Amino acid sequence: MNVIKIILVDDHQIVRDGIKALLLENPNIEIIGEAQSAYEFFNLLKTQIPDVVLLDISLPTMSGIEVSKILSSNFPKIKKLMLSMYTSEDFIFNAIKSGVNGYLPKNTTRKELLKAINEVYNGREYFSKSISDTILKSYLKSAKYGNNISNDKLSNLTKREHEILLYVVEGINNPNIAKKLNISIRTVETHKTSIMRKLNLNSTVDLVKFAIKNNIIEL
Repeated sequence: MNVIKIILVDDHQIVRDGIKALLLENPNIEIIGEAQSAYEFFNLLKTQIPDVVLLDISLPTMSGIEVSKILSSNFPKIKKLMLSMYTSEDFIFNAIKSGVNGYLPKNTTRKELLKAINEVYNGREYFSKSISDTILKSYLKSAKYGNNISNDKLSNLTKREHEILLYVVEGINNPNIAKKLNISIRTVETHKTSIMRKLNLNSTVDLVKFAIKNNIIEL
């Protein structure tokens, strides 16, 4: 079993203690250090190189987003998992642009935190459902009002597909979407499959990348 080496970066001791309490019982996770500022963290990197850094956005002097940018340029092998109380669009999109591998709100569960750590450690990305929903809502709002609607992939979506996407983002399940639109559940599923196919995407995280890359989401 590979042991995942982690450094915690948060300016509140009580938060770091809480995270440590959640992770200590896991034999495949080792906390090799903690820091309350970017300065302390970069000093730690002189002697300790983690597999994953759990990073807060709000830090003294230098933000977690700035730290992420430096890591992306100088320590590309270190995975960056943002754990923050800030869940608005601008923070999320700037974090993604800085190169983070995942983003969780601070009220996340132990189970989801462990899942996110393992996902990013294994080279995948992880965004909690609430973070993904925020991103998707922004994408749909931009698409609804015609921002960059000339994009070939985006313009291929039908009016019905846009309707279904809006309902999905609102957290409405397939049976209720079918009822609202007076269509079958199978038809809803077919439309959802078509949406992802037309955009050449496999997940909401892929949709995030698509939206940012094509300037569909603007800060």
